[in-house]
Amino acid sequence: MLNTHALVLNRSFRPVHVTSVRRAFTLLYQGVAKALDDQFQLYDFVDWSALSAAGHDSVSTVQRTLRVPRVVVLTAYDHLPKGRVRFSRVNIYARDRDTCQYCGRTLPRSELNLDHVVPRAQGGRTTWENVVCSCVPCNLRKGGHTPEQAGLMLLSRPHRPRWTPLFRGAVRRVSYREWRPFLSLSDASYWNVELRDG
Repeated sequence: MLNTHALVLNRSFRPVHVTSVRRAFTLLYQGVAKALDDQFQLYDFVDWSALSAAGHDSVSTVQRTLRVPRVVVLTAYDHLPKGRVRFSRVNIYARDRDTCQYCGRTLPRSELNLDHVVPRAQGGRTTWENVVCSCVPCNLRKGGHTPEQAGLMLLSRPHRPRWTPLFRGAVRRVSYREWRPFLSLSDASYWNVELRDG
């Protein structure tokens, strides 16, 4: 349970990171963050540890059972991370969801490789817009040709992904009910819109 995930919000209730429950407890205990319950109430570590864990994911210590915090709010951080996703092999696999962009098969990453849509031999560059996941048979079939020349079709046009706190290879498929109000655009705007008098 300690290695499952918790959503980290900044002081403005905007998602900035996904961390382990173990790290979320550390942030709570150090006073750097507060836990948020499903009624959107904030709790420091002492108050959170006094809540009943019945009906919730929990961890047990020698003295008590603690409810797992699925959302924590940083008490002094109000920035947003830089919105740029680093161009790396793991992020290309994450963008393409471990799926060959030619045949559509989802495979373990060990059975995938990267393919230049326009081959380097034909002037193709190593960029977000020209590199995709490919299974070995499709990559061999394509060889040093463009998809059109090899009789293949791309499932989707490659692009630079937009950063989100969930854009991580292993974490991207994980989501908890408690995260929903902070991850959808309409729900997030509910929490972040400026309120006006009248």
